Amino acid sequence: MDAAKLDEEQILPVLERFYERVRRDPLLGPVFAVVTDWQEHLQRLTEFWSSLMLTSGKYKGNLVALHLIHAGKIRPEMFTRWLVIWRETTEEMLPPIVAREMQAKAGRIASRLNLALTGELIEFRSERPTVPTLQPYKTTRIFDEATVPTALLESHRVKSGTWALVRVLKGSMRLVTGETISPLAPDSVGKIQPEVEHHLELHGPVQFQIEFFDRDPLRIPSPTDSIERTEHA
Repeated sequence: MDAAKLDEEQILPVLERFYERVRRDPLLGPVFAVVTDWQEHLQRLTEFWSSLMLTSGKYKGNLVALHLIHAGKIRPEMFTRWLVIWRETTEEMLPPIVAREMQAKAGRIASRLNLALTGELIEFRSERPTVPTLQPYKTTRIFDEATVPTALLESHRVKSGTWALVRVLKGSMRLVTGETISPLAPDSVGKIQPEVEHHLELHGPVQFQIEFFDRDPLRIPSPTDSIERTEHA
């Protein structure tokens, strides 16, 4: 078995474990209670992922149309939770390369479905967030929904040469950058680039803080970085 490639036989066991967890989840379980024939549902989803990952052409349905009839019950935060469970399950059951590919595809599916069902343009990501490559030069105190500065909820920019990461400790919130809305939870971070207009949206109890950097904290360092820092020391 090639560790860098998904096998057809791996799909159904992943879906079975994933939807077992989804059905027990307090947020997602009630939505999926509408499924009356889980054997048929899992078969259809197996065909979908086979077509998506292996280009088998087995899936003949319309993913968006099937979900539109339930649009009134679906909210953006449900996609965030769905992706967290998907990431956990694929990481447990699949080789890392395959898991990451399926997570990336799931994130694009969530973004597409959310736009069709809720009308909101949100970029969902299923992959585990990248760990910053350097330490912040400043970190704010922990804010919550009662203590968040009003300025953070209004459109603003960080100064030239400054990057920031929004790190959620409890609850969930959203980072709005232009027309892009990024859902944030304890399993993700939101990156703010220099001089880019943005604001935060809070919709319930939350705790978060903001870290500031003089370079892009999520950029993968190049071999010349250490040389440049030595020359300028």
